[in-house]
Amino acid sequence: MTDAIRMRQICLVAPHLEPVVGDIAAIMGLTVCHRDPNVARYGLENALLPVDTILLEVVAPFREGTAAGRFIDKTGGRGGYMAILSCPDPRERQANAESMKVRISHVIDRPPYLGVQLHPRDCRAAFIEFNHTTGSDNIRGAYPPAGPDWHKSIRDDVTTALTEVILTSPDPRGLADHWSRIIGIPATGTEIVLVNCRIQFVEGDSEIMSGLTFRVRDPAAVLRAAQEKGHAVTGNSFGLGGVDFRITA
Repeated sequence: MTDAIRMRQICLVAPHLEPVVGDIAAIMGLTVCHRDPNVARYGLENALLPVDTILLEVVAPFREGTAAGRFIDKTGGRGGYMAILSCPDPRERQANAESMKVRISHVIDRPPYLGVQLHPRDCRAAFIEFNHTTGSDNIRGAYPPAGPDWHKSIRDDVTTALTEVILTSPDPRGLADHWSRIIGIPATGTEIVLVNCRIQFVEGDSEIMSGLTFRVRDPAAVLRAAQEKGHAVTGNSFGLGGVDFRITA
């Protein structure tokens, strides 16, 4: 079971898609694979960029009263919005969450796709979603949120992997244990190791998804590209889309 749970998608939120999406593409050497018309019903527009087999999504509200807009107002735009994991049976994860008194925020049931979103206040730090696409056991196979040909947009000439999702908390061990129980994978100290990336919990003033770590071919070139786009570089990281992009070789 645990080997089948993997990070599928990370969602960031911005007041507007541009220049965030364009800067991510240009700096990280990524390509937009899809813009999902289904998110319009929630007052959102989006763009998805594959980083190997993990989708990096940016959403932006285009009307008042959206959950994403309230998130921006509450956080000032700081923090990632959602961690989306694929698993064999989202309903099993839903039942587990409910047994923990974690509320269900939304269920997307559009066969062959099923997604269960948990309430961010109960998850703490960010939304968690579990999803599954029937008949798509191939990780590069069908994944409706990313469009029919998302895998054709995978590039590895600049960025090769998204290796780590970083969450901060005044109580990182407590948050790690909480997410561990929700996800169903034991935490090792302040870390949850998935089959395709790690979720790392570090100490901070508030509970947010604070950073993403990427493996790239030439860190100096990526950091230089970030500076050229006007993003302040500190050490091996720069801020974009509400989170710190941390760059490793």
